[in-house]
Amino acid sequence: MTAIIDRVRRKHGEQRGHADHKMVSQPALRFIFITVLLDMLALGIIVPVLPRLIAGFLRGDVAKASLAIGVFVTAWALMQFIFSPLLGMLSDRYGRRPVILLSNLGMGIDYIVMALAPGLSWLFAGRLISGITSASMTTANAYVSDVTAPEDRSGAYGLMSSAFGVGLIAGPALGGWLGGWDHPRAPFWFAAICSLVNALYGFLVLPESLPPERRQRRLIWKMANPMGALKLLRSHPELLGLSGVTFVQNLAHEVYPTVFVLYAMNRYGWDQKMIGLALAVVGLSSIAISSLVGPAVKRLGEYPALFTGLLCGAFGFILFGWAASGFMFLLAIPLNSVWDLADPPVQTLMTKRVPASEQGKLQGAIGCLRSIAMLAGPGIFSATYAVFVSPGHAAPSAPWYLAAVMLAGAMLLAGVIMPKP
Repeated sequence: MTAIIDRVRRKHGEQRGHADHKMVSQPALRFIFITVLLDMLALGIIVPVLPRLIAGFLRGDVAKASLAIGVFVTAWALMQFIFSPLLGMLSDRYGRRPVILLSNLGMGIDYIVMALAPGLSWLFAGRLISGITSASMTTANAYVSDVTAPEDRSGAYGLMSSAFGVGLIAGPALGGWLGGWDHPRAPFWFAAICSLVNALYGFLVLPESLPPERRQRRLIWKMANPMGALKLLRSHPELLGLSGVTFVQNLAHEVYPTVFVLYAMNRYGWDQKMIGLALAVVGLSSIAISSLVGPAVKRLGEYPALFTGLLCGAFGFILFGWAASGFMFLLAIPLNSVWDLADPPVQTLMTKRVPASEQGKLQGAIGCLRSIAMLAGPGIFSATYAVFVSPGHAAPSAPWYLAAVMLAGAMLLAGVIMPKP
């Protein structure tokens, strides 16, 4: 990470071109890394306790609680879909720093609202605010694009992916531990502290990455919505194709949260402890691969790294479906995790097709694609599992094979748009 930051500092110092703009320092990029980590940690912390809190408000009615949880998940993804392009556009106009800091502050206040929520409606309002403020991920990615040279960008995005993975591993584990205290809302207070401390830390150390001369001159409100933001992706044939690769990848990834736990319990008889161990293997493998993204892209090139990641991901999914024992399933996880090589090169290739003044808009559009995948993926994979697990079909591995087919389709699309030598 230090080597990448050093290059970033040299590059940014060469390009800033005016005395007032601060050179991006090591603490600044460290803050962006910590921002992503704490955002994911805070989101993960409430995962184990939110369903229980919802059920408590509904007096233990499991059917109503299940429906409410589905509404909460959908509403959160919908807020991401709507507000990602708006925050991206605001960061192009006013800079990355104010958007990131205000989002962190908003997340902290939101978790306090959820910690104090007297009923389901207040909790739902807090979840809506959470969806809006956590859209700051798009601005964090735009910040990385501002301060990294193209040859280092994949490595930097790989580091962001590792922060994402660490947060998703540690968050639910910490949330489960905190939720075991006498105070059931302790995880919400802890998440609030994480976000507010992050906002204060950023206020003290985070310089602006987008100098005034590289910003949008005015706000174009017709672009501050999902449909307007997605128009940007049609501005270049390769950008449009890479957008398709991004969407399919995110759609395939939804097989994990949708099917993983049910599949492991039903096919291998795993308990919660074993499922937690398997998810830890997933996270640790993802972190290990993310740390290798920079060297891999430098050695292989962006498109070869993309193809390698997609191919290994597809074979990993096939092995998930084929594995006759839980041990074989665990062995397939590291292979599937090599898939993490694919996303940073895609992000890098997309940023090269967009000027500096529109990087926030680009990340907003990418955020929209991810949100659509989050809305559509669970329905696709849960329906597939429901159909093929029934006695008439008895093919519970179908969702894993479907995810493999999706990644194969992404490889095909990447092959079509890849520039010819």
